[in-house]
Amino acid sequence: MDPEEPGLLLPGAAPFVWPIFMSIPPTPLSTWARNVSPSPTLAVDAKAKALQAAGEDVCGFAAGEPDFDTPDHIKEACIVALRAGKTKYAPTPGIEPLRVAIAERYFTDYQHKVAASQVVVSPGGKFSCYLGVLATCSPGDEVIVPAPFWVSYPEMVKLAGAVPKLVLADDRTGFKLTPALLESAITPRTKLVILNSPSNPTGAVYTRAELEALVAVAVKHNLYILSDEMYEHLVYDGATPTCVATLSQEAEARTMIVAGFSKTYAMTGWRIGTLVAPSPIAKAVAELQSQISSNVTTFAQYGALAALKEKEKTAAALKTMLAAFDRRRKYLHAELNKIPGLKCLLAEGAFYLFPNISSFGLKDLEFCNRLLDTERVAAVPGSAFGAEGYLRLSYATSDEIIAKGVERLARFCRSLR
Repeated sequence: MDPEEPGLLLPGAAPFVWPIFMSIPPTPLSTWARNVSPSPTLAVDAKAKALQAAGEDVCGFAAGEPDFDTPDHIKEACIVALRAGKTKYAPTPGIEPLRVAIAERYFTDYQHKVAASQVVVSPGGKFSCYLGVLATCSPGDEVIVPAPFWVSYPEMVKLAGAVPKLVLADDRTGFKLTPALLESAITPRTKLVILNSPSNPTGAVYTRAELEALVAVAVKHNLYILSDEMYEHLVYDGATPTCVATLSQEAEARTMIVAGFSKTYAMTGWRIGTLVAPSPIAKAVAELQSQISSNVTTFAQYGALAALKEKEKTAAALKTMLAAFDRRRKYLHAELNKIPGLKCLLAEGAFYLFPNISSFGLKDLEFCNRLLDTERVAAVPGSAFGAEGYLRLSYATSDEIIAKGVERLARFCRSLR
C-alpha cells in the first residue's frame, strides 16, 4: 500500500516521505572482487552455447574438457558409495584409501616415495593450485608465471595478495620458459615459480633436461615450485611426462605437484584435484581447506578411487581417448598449416593447439569475435593466456566439428588477406 494514500493519514498529519536511501553510495566491493578477472575461456564457451541454444550451428573449439564420458566403472563405484551411505563429511584432506592410492601411484609411475599424509584431495585442480599459492605466498611476494599461461594462475596469485610476474615464452622457444628468462625475472621478492607441463594452452611438454635446468635456477634462488601436471597422461609421439619433484632432493623439498582426475579420466564435473607436497606445506594446505571448503564430495572420492584401483579398465578407457585425441591433433595441425598466413606448432601433450595469427593484422580478441559472428567458430584469443596474436583451439571435440570448423576458419582467414 502507498503510505501517502489519504486513508492512511490522520487528520492534519503531514504526508510521510520515505528517506532516499539510494542517495548514499553503496560500500565498495573488496579489493579481491574488484581486481579479479572472469575466465575468458568460460565466457567464450558460454557465448557459443547461447548461440547453439538459439539454433545456430556453432563449431566450438573453446572448451577445456574431454568430450568423452566418465568411464562406467568409475560412475558405478560412485553409485555404490551413494547407496552405501557415503554421504557424510569426510576427512578434510581426503578419504584415507584414496590418499594411499594416490601416494602408491606416484611410486608406480615415477618411483616417487610419498606418504599419504603428503596428499591433499581438493575440489578441483584449480582449487589445489590456489591453496598451494595461498600456503606459500604472502601479500607482496612475487610469483613468476610463464606465458602463455592457464588463465587462472595470475588471478589466484592476486587473490592470495601476491603479485604475478608474467614472463613470455612464445613459439620461438616452443612456448617453453628458459633458464635465462627465468633468471631475468627473479627479484628479492620472488617466492614461487609456476610450471605447467604438458601445457594448457599450448600443449608444450618440457623434457626432463629442460626441467632440470629450470629447477636448478629455482634452487639457486630458494624458490618454491608449483608444478601443474594435470595433463601428465595426455602425451603423444613418445613424449614422456616428468614429475618435477623427482628431479633432485632439492626439488622434492620445494615442489608442490598438482594433478587430478578431470582430464585423464574425463571427470571434469566431479571436481577432484590433488596436491602432493612436503609435509609442512601439505599440512598447511589441509588446514586452509578445512576453513574454506571442508572436504571433496564424499561419494565422488570413491569414483576416483576406482579410477586408480581398477587399472585395466581405466587404462583401456584412456587408450581409447588418447587415440582419438592423437588423430584429431595431427589432422587439425596439418589443416591449420595449410591456411596462408597462419602457422602452428605441433603440440606434444594435452588437447590444444596454439596457432599464430599475428600476420592477419587483427588483435586476437577482434579476430575471435569476428570469427564467431561471421563463421560461427568459437576459439579463445591468445591474449587471455598472456600471449597476444594467437588462438587456443581445443581438439577435445568431434572429428566432424573439427573438419567443419577448420574449413570455416580457412574461409575466414581468406577474407582477411
